Amino acid sequence: MKNYIVKGTFKAGQKWEPFTKNLESQNEKNAQEKVYSIFGSKHSIKRFLIKIDSVTEA
Repeated sequence: MKNYIVKGTFKAGQKWEPFTKNLESQNEKNAQEKVYSIFGSKHSIKRFLIKIDSVTEA
């Protein structure tokens, strides 16, 4: 498993808030899916309210 840094923004009320997540994942696609899953479960945010700007290997 590799470490990935995922950067992007999510809609919080009326504003778009930036985020950075450090994740351990098999590949970039799975890292993106984990971000959607984490924000959806912890913050009840739908996928279309999350914009991922970059996924880089740490």
